[in-house]
Formats: sequence, C-alpha cells, structure tokens
Amino acid sequence: MTSLATQALPSQILQTTYDRSELKTRIVHLGFGAFHRGHMALYNELTNETAADKWGICEVNLVGGEDAIEALRQQDHLYTVTEKSDSSLSTRLIRCVTSSLHPTMDGMQAVLEAMCDEDIRIVSLTITEKGYCSDASGELNFNNPFIQGDLEDPQNPKSALGVIVEALRLRRERGLAPFSVLSCDNIPENGHLIGNCVKALSNRIDAELGAWIAQNVSFPSTMVDRIVPAMTPESHAEVTAILGFEDPCGIVCEPFRQWVVEDNFVKGRPQWEQADAMLVGDVLPYEEMKLRMLNGTHSFLAYSGFMAGHETISDCMADEVFAKAARKLMLEEQAPTLRVPDDLEKYADLLLGRFANTSIRHRTWQIAMDGSQKLPQRALDSIRFHISKGNSFVCLATSVAAWMTYVQGKDSKGEANEVVDPLLPEIQSALEGKKTNDEVVDALLSINKIFYPELVAQAVFVDAVKSAYGSIAERGSRAHVQSLIAGE
Repeated sequence: MTSLATQALPSQILQTTYDRSELKTRIVHLGFGAFHRGHMALYNELTNETAADKWGICEVNLVGGEDAIEALRQQDHLYTVTEKSDSSLSTRLIRCVTSSLHPTMDGMQAVLEAMCDEDIRIVSLTITEKGYCSDASGELNFNNPFIQGDLEDPQNPKSALGVIVEALRLRRERGLAPFSVLSCDNIPENGHLIGNCVKALSNRIDAELGAWIAQNVSFPSTMVDRIVPAMTPESHAEVTAILGFEDPCGIVCEPFRQWVVEDNFVKGRPQWEQADAMLVGDVLPYEEMKLRMLNGTHSFLAYSGFMAGHETISDCMADEVFAKAARKLMLEEQAPTLRVPDDLEKYADLLLGRFANTSIRHRTWQIAMDGSQKLPQRALDSIRFHISKGNSFVCLATSVAAWMTYVQGKDSKGEANEVVDPLLPEIQSALEGKKTNDEVVDALLSINKIFYPELVAQAVFVDAVKSAYGSIAERGSRAHVQSLIAGE
C-alpha cells in the first residue's frame, strides 16, 4: 500500500534531518486528535531537530479513534501537517511519534504498562473539557459515570483521570519516579484543573496514594493557540493532492502557533523553547488573554454567526457587521479584564486577521460544540468582572443569549440542527414546556453546572441576557448584532 511509510515525498515537503533511531519514548500523550498533531507534536518535532536529547511520543486514544491509531501504525507513525493561509502553503512531515496504543485494540493493561516505563517523564493530554469530569467550579464530579466506574474498579479505569491515577499507583508500587501531567487543552489554569481532579480521585481511592501524588507529581499549566479545524473530505483531498497519496492522519491548520508552558517538571522536559515555545513561571495571564479575546470571540461568532447563516468564521469576518462586533467585543469587553503587558489592540488585529483566513474553513457549528463547558471561561468570568465595575457587557450578554438560541436545535432557517453538548439532556429537560422568551432564559440560567448561582442572582446579568435574547428572537441574529455596533 502506498503510504508515508513506503513512498518518497515530493521535494517541497519540509522534513527534519535527525536520526529517528535516536528517539527515546519519554512522553505518553492521551488524545491523538487534530489539535495535538498540529501543536504539541509539531513543537516536539522541531525541538528534536536542534536539541541533543530526542524525545519520542507514544500516542494513545482512550475512547474512540481506533481508525486513527490503525492508520498511524500503517504508515510507520508518520503524518503531515499542512499550514495554510490566503497567501502561503507548506507541508511538514512529523517524525517524532514512536508508538501508539488503544485499550480496545491492545488492552488497558498495555496502556498502563506504557505509562509505567521508567523512561516516561511526561503524560500529556488533549481530551477536551468534558474529559476532566469536573463541574463548573473545577471540582471533580463524583457523580460522573466514568468516575463512578473508576471508584468501583480503580485497577480497570474508565476515565483519563483514572488511567493517570492507576499508572501513578503502579509506579509508586514499583519504586519508579512519578511523571509530570501536562494538560494541553484550551482551559484556563488547565494544570490546576487536572491536578485538582487527579488528587481528588486518588484521595478517594487511597489516601496514602493521594498524599504521594500531591507531594511528588507536578501539573504544569499551558496556554495553547492554533486554529486547527476538524478535517473534512475537502481538506483530506487537499493533503492527498499535495502528497500524491492519502495521509489519513494528516491535518490542515493556520500558520500561526503559540505555546506558553509553566516550567515545572519533576523529571525534565524537552527544550521546547528551541521551537519558540515560551517557558514561564505564571501562565494564567496569557491563558486569560487567549481564552477571552480569541476563544471568547470565537464563541460569540460561532453562536450569533451560525444563527445568522454563516457557515465558517471567515464567512463571519466577511460580513462587516460581525467583523466590527468582534473587534468591539475584544477591545471594549474582553481586553479591560486582562492583566498582560502586551499591546492588546495589536493582538486584536492579529486575531481578526487570523479569523479572516479563508483557507481555513473553521466551521461555526464545530466551535459551537460543548458550549456548556466553554461559556464560563469565555464569557461568564468577564461578565462578573464588568458587573463588579459597573461596566456594560452587551456583546458578552449576546454570546450567552445566542448560545441559548442555538441549543434549541434550530438553524437560521428554522430547520433541525444537531447540538453536541455533554449537558444536552439537562438542557432539553430545562427547556421542556417553556414558551416565552423569559421562561427560556430563566430555565437555562437555572442549570448551575453552567451558570454560577451568584451570577444568576445578579439582576443586571439576568436582565442583560433577557434583553439580548428577546432582541435576537424578534429581529434575528444579524440585526441584533448590528444594533450592538450601532450602540442601540
């Protein structure tokens, strides 16, 4: 079969030149998804080219993704990353993956044994917000079915958290040093979140193990930034045209990338700074900047843009109304909440340019997924800031109201639309029988897994969301957004 393992690549494909036999598998990564392929793994690949120590990655998909693991194996654990803008295109071969596992294909014990190899220094994750099994406050949800399964049979874990706890238990039992746990998900204080949840689960399973983890394991936080849309038949065809054959694991993304990492590792790390990662003492200011200005604006455009009939973020940016509203949200409602020395107007212009990239078809529907997990970090925290200062927050209120419109399962034409969200049953239950605009808003605000009760107790917040929701219902999404930039 023609594949990356057997076929010579076109001369324009970028490749590192290090000896692949020098790679030592020192990282186990949970979640071989598109974002990881185009972000952390790429940083690791570029680092290996210049650093004396070559770090390899064992890729693991715990739930689903068997096809990706099988395809990766068939092409000798090689894949490509294509970076594309309106004016440039380049493709790079990624060579730093050394092995792969899946519990359905190989058994959970094989995954745990890989994590217990004495050479493993880091276990990293991209499992999305719902993979952390936490509630809106960042505490472990012990009622989560996966967590309940871990508690009933901890040596046969069901969740990513349970896998980490069991691997650490085995390492402690065998006299092996612990690894660092590195979250690469787009969540504020992701290191604190994964650490808090791992410690809570381990303490419930075995208090002595929990104490050992708390004392010996580090959980560095990271800020990740790169637009990596889900692959489509069109983008797969584009990769095939570039290579001359298929790469099922290949991804297409924007040229921009950024990674800020808390430098707190118990057994060392790759020299990622050689690939332009930032190693810092405090990641939080950078996380907040990105989550609020980039991701918060993405969510605003995803919900209000989708409900206006725009398929992609670049479609939204081609609409002057949404482009102006996005800039207003960034600079007037998100930037004032931040505490970074960066030029935020310059940063906003950079983001708007990235959003306008028509070569990256980042679908509003895709960004709209799992909104219940994203609203607190992307909108609600900023709203709390503005309420405390007595400021206006009409764009942020619109984000919340547009989400409320979206989760009712109808698109801009009133036709059925699939809503993907881990809390969808609760959302649908809350909406049952609600007819008036105020009834809908009150019902959704009552879901305290999404909305902080102390925020819902603020009349100024409830009134702002009801006003935005009513305006969208009466005038439509685009007309409402136009009213924001007109100052109505």
